[in-house]
Amino acid sequence: MVFGQQVSDIVQLTWDDVTVTEELVTISFGTVEIALASPLDEPWRKLAATPTHHQTAAHPNSNWIFRGGSPGQHLRASTLTQRLSALFSARAARLGTLHELTKLAPVAIVAEGLGYSPATIDRHALASSANYMEYMSALTPPSKRPGITRSLNPRSETL
Repeated sequence: MVFGQQVSDIVQLTWDDVTVTEELVTISFGTVEIALASPLDEPWRKLAATPTHHQTAAHPNSNWIFRGGSPGQHLRASTLTQRLSALFSARAARLGTLHELTKLAPVAIVAEGLGYSPATIDRHALASSANYMEYMSALTPPSKRPGITRSLNPRSETL
């Protein structure tokens, strides 16, 4: 959820996508390896340190982080969504994250780094900037807001 990933992509993560060292936890999404700062790294550290799901006959050598009920299969996205819904809305968290990330970096970088299409990230950027503009508009008194005035004299036109 932290990097705006869909649950269907999260359940497909393998331990090849995650690196846990004493200093750093990184996850590869798309073409970019992303470092997790504390406290976001803690759940990954705990999961790597105590992989209790290795103790089943169905998954003796599986590389999936989120192992499913069937041998060799990852957890279904709907199952993870159901488990997370007790804590928060996974969709709202993903969309909120995308809105925030589009404020921090150019659309092309966010899209490539997270494996989204630029058009999708652009829609989030527009939505997040629209919210910011509404906020700024509410803070600015109407008399101070820039406007468009036109007159018959072309030299007196203000844009």
